[in-house]
Amino acid sequence: MLKKAFGIGVLVLVLGVVLGAGYLFVSPPDLLRVGTNYSAKMVCSNVFIAGRDAEETLAVDVQAPGHPLLKQISVDVDTDAQLVRAWVFGFFAPATSQYREGLGCTNIHDAALSDERLDMPAPSSGGLWPKGNDIAPSQDADVLDILSDEALLGEGYRAVVVVRNGRIVGETYAEGFDAETPLLGWSMTKTVTAGLIGTLVGSGEMGLDDPLTASYAEWSRDDRAQITVADMLSMTSGLQWNEGYGNVSDVTRMLYLEDDMSGFASGLGAETGTGDAFNYSSGTSTMLSRVWQDRVGADSLGYPRDALFEPLGMTSAVMETDASDTFVGSSYMYATARDWARFGQFLLQKGVWDGSQLLPQGFTDWMFEPVSASDGRYAKGHLWLESPGDLPPFEDAVWLQGHDGQFIGIFPSHDMVVVRLGLTPSKLGYSSLPLAKALIAAFEG
Repeated sequence: MLKKAFGIGVLVLVLGVVLGAGYLFVSPPDLLRVGTNYSAKMVCSNVFIAGRDAEETLAVDVQAPGHPLLKQISVDVDTDAQLVRAWVFGFFAPATSQYREGLGCTNIHDAALSDERLDMPAPSSGGLWPKGNDIAPSQDADVLDILSDEALLGEGYRAVVVVRNGRIVGETYAEGFDAETPLLGWSMTKTVTAGLIGTLVGSGEMGLDDPLTASYAEWSRDDRAQITVADMLSMTSGLQWNEGYGNVSDVTRMLYLEDDMSGFASGLGAETGTGDAFNYSSGTSTMLSRVWQDRVGADSLGYPRDALFEPLGMTSAVMETDASDTFVGSSYMYATARDWARFGQFLLQKGVWDGSQLLPQGFTDWMFEPVSASDGRYAKGHLWLESPGDLPPFEDAVWLQGHDGQFIGIFPSHDMVVVRLGLTPSKLGYSSLPLAKALIAAFEG
């Protein structure tokens, strides 16, 4: 009798395992799918844009700082087809990310990618940065000490570039990274999106008071019809959005489970009145990408390069798209630290570059203005006034900030830009403000 009961128990256990495996195969939970799509995307972009090793990227960038689930993910890189596949437990929740030259990597779900490609430009020619990539670094012992102080650079830093009076005066790179390595800016991409909109404001093709109903027709039937481009840039649209990471939220669903990211984000309803509350939202920036692309039309995929990257000499810059060819203007731009510094310097110079006014006069002043609903933390042009690490604002500084420790600090009073890129989870509490303060003291003390 005991033997029979034991046999039945084993049979039930085996049946449960088989049924569970079948369920995971046929209908894997969204959390597993987020994990595999995130892994495929990160490995794809780092292999085909940054030229890094796939297994190192998986271990260091994906698994080491992430959810325990990510440690069970494996990847396969097809260099001929330029795509990456990922699975959890070697079999379940398969994900695919495809590389296209000039447009980076895109997760593919149910849609087929277009044949669009962009030829990558040649690197900047010789000459002092920013026209070229030659630099004349400071020989100041204090500056050299600062750029070798790991406490100031922060755990996991990968690149630091310091610009003073329009020239790179110091830079440092972690082992395995150098001045030619394109690095992900995460949410610093939002500010680039604001800059692209600024170029269209300057040409008269967009206005800050424009509604978004031309791109999102369903909004015309409710209060969302009143939302303007300016409301979106200031993160006060009133639209519902959950920016939480680590599990399945609005932002992770958009980035890793949707072919049409702006379509997903625009389908969410209003939560508050327009202008009533500040709600930081990656969906907002990606929706804005679709809006400006609709204004540009058929040539929109080449527009970032034509309008900003080529004039600024940002030859390494790659903005990535979703499967509907909408730029993921919230999160996905790769560029070398020197090219990120070019964009920071461009904002410091009030949208002027090499004598040309690329952003309309006064636009960057507007970008730097505080959003009242944010209690002084955020500025109108997808910029932070609050210093990294939830520290109070510092003088007239503004910040581009991205996930895992990406920062560009712009310090108008000191004619200085500081770029800091790395892999530093927020739980470590790193802030690049002490680094900036130490540099200011060295330059002006």
